[in-house]
Amino acid sequence: MNQLHFHFLLGQGSEFKETMESFIKDVKADINKTFNNEDFEKEKALIKQEYEQKRSILLEKLNKESMKHGFEVKTAQNGIYMMPIYEGKTLEEEEFNKLDDSIKQEFEAKSNIVQEQIMTTISEIKLIEKESEKKIQEWQSNISLLTVNVHINYIKSKYKRNKKISQFLDNIKKDIIKNVSQFLDTPQASSNQPQLMQGMHKEPPKPWLNYRVNLFVDNSKLEGAPVIMDSTYTYQNIFGKLEYENFMGTLKTDFTMLKAGLMQKANGGYIVFQAEDLLTNPLCYETLKRVLRIKEISIDNSLEQRNAMVMVSLKPEPIPLDLKVILIGNSNIYHTLLSMDPDFRKLFKIKVEFADDAPRTEENILKLARFIHAFCEKEDLPHLDKNAIARMIEYASRLANDKSKLSTRFNDLSQVVAEAGTWAKLSHSKIVTEDFINKAVDEKIQRVKKYDEKYSEMIKDNTLLISTSGLEVGQINGLTIMSIGDYSFGKPAKITVNTFTGKSGIINIEREVELSGSSHSKGVLILSGYIGELFAQDIPLSLSASICFEQLYNGVDGDSASSTELYALLSSLSDIPINQAIAVTGSVNQKGEIQPIGGVNEKIEGFFHVCKMRGLDGSHGVMIPIQNVKNLNLSNEVVDAVKSGMFHVYAVSTIEEGIEVLTGVPAGKRDKLGNFPAGTVNYLVYEKLKKYANVSKKS
Repeated sequence: MNQLHFHFLLGQGSEFKETMESFIKDVKADINKTFNNEDFEKEKALIKQEYEQKRSILLEKLNKESMKHGFEVKTAQNGIYMMPIYEGKTLEEEEFNKLDDSIKQEFEAKSNIVQEQIMTTISEIKLIEKESEKKIQEWQSNISLLTVNVHINYIKSKYKRNKKISQFLDNIKKDIIKNVSQFLDTPQASSNQPQLMQGMHKEPPKPWLNYRVNLFVDNSKLEGAPVIMDSTYTYQNIFGKLEYENFMGTLKTDFTMLKAGLMQKANGGYIVFQAEDLLTNPLCYETLKRVLRIKEISIDNSLEQRNAMVMVSLKPEPIPLDLKVILIGNSNIYHTLLSMDPDFRKLFKIKVEFADDAPRTEENILKLARFIHAFCEKEDLPHLDKNAIARMIEYASRLANDKSKLSTRFNDLSQVVAEAGTWAKLSHSKIVTEDFINKAVDEKIQRVKKYDEKYSEMIKDNTLLISTSGLEVGQINGLTIMSIGDYSFGKPAKITVNTFTGKSGIINIEREVELSGSSHSKGVLILSGYIGELFAQDIPLSLSASICFEQLYNGVDGDSASSTELYALLSSLSDIPINQAIAVTGSVNQKGEIQPIGGVNEKIEGFFHVCKMRGLDGSHGVMIPIQNVKNLNLSNEVVDAVKSGMFHVYAVSTIEEGIEVLTGVPAGKRDKLGNFPAGTVNYLVYEKLKKYANVSKKS
């Protein structure tokens, strides 16, 4: 059976459903009232009386004709039969059998004629009976039409612009007139009949069941276009289904068991899919593309059937589709679909990328505060006071690694708010203060700092050799960052450099043993460019140097230690010691310019905690690229230590600035004659390289 669908304005669907339910109830009541009316019964009795009169005339005529042949015709419930008449008396069967054979033969000869007369009369009776039934049916139809038209015309007037509804109502009117007898109340099945037998008795289908309306999608409570999101990506949940119920061992269904899927619910609006989840079900993805191409959707249970007993008895009319589909996924999924699926480019034409951060403007700060407020409302959490909001703004900048920006990683932000709200509840506080935010952030770190603590213990008991005081030649503390899942922490690493005569150049020990990543190896090679340009313009560069990350066995990558390695190289060549209380991070180019790096906050805090563990004395600090100043978003503990002069953060832009901070000795610039000032770092480096060149020349 094909099933129609209707489109309505907002809220009219539920109204039409209620209208049709009332229609069915009212029509049944009015038809019963009409056909139980005395006038109808009188008219019906007159038609039947006319039939009975005609029937009596035919039987009387038949009897007269049969009498001529010696038979009397009588009627019974099961038909018409004839009895022989002998000597003025109607004979029963037993009496007839006692007659002489000759007399019997005479009656039998005449009986054929009478039987033909009877058959003719029966045919005539059936004909007038049909005419009578037809008259009654026409009378019923006319009465039904008058009764039904009142209701049908009223509904038509309400939906006069909808042609499909008008056709639907016309078909209902025809069906009611055709099946009007089923609308009349009939006596219920005998109460003495066994219940099982009543259940097995097949009742005729109720025509009015097909007049009902299945409210497929109800948008009556919706404001604006529908926006649908869901996490269940089964075929039936997305594209709709036809349900079945078990009735006495038989699967049965009807159009009211058609259930809308996410696509039908989103029609006229928007539907959002997680691309990764959708693509795990190829059938769903292929069907989605098909319905978007043809711009209509049907419910097809055959694709999901697993039971051979299920027979699809309904074929719903396809529904025109007009919606926007939004796929959310990472760039890898996007580029894979772009290159592997030609339909993807045609169907999903607009690419939108969400930034991980946003400018730290007053407008965006206010939006973030509103997000936090809405989140607290939704999760029934205490709201944040202004200081707590300010702390969350700082935390958002910390996540963005930029003081001028705010992170848009709302999931991470909401986790902190949720935990802070829980701490506030446990403390019976009606608001979330800054202290609760700090506690939530600290607790989050404490839960995942297993490896951080392990490194700290190794440094504390000198398993990892890290110097945080004194002066050393060719030795420096670099700052590394390690990531374990979603937690990153910084720790110092000892970098040592040895220099000697030779032409091997700068040897990267990590690269030699295949523990150096490509970026780190590139950073080390840049050092040769800097040394060559600055010191080997008038002498050949005869240098062998080895650079090593001490006690680092799991590999190293990135160029953020290249400036650190260069400082240690200059120290080794100049024999000027480096202050071990200062750790360094930053990359360098061949011109000696310091370049920014990532993870600056974690690196600073990592070295700070090591120094604090050993006791801050005002000499400790870190040196960072000047470009990373905007990324600083340090913990209150570090900020307080800097304010009190117990810890320092140096921002430098060139190698010359940095080496002066680390050694306390001027770097030295060439004069007009091309000479470095005596006693400066560069002077001593040049002298050492000149010595190496002479040794190499002699050898």
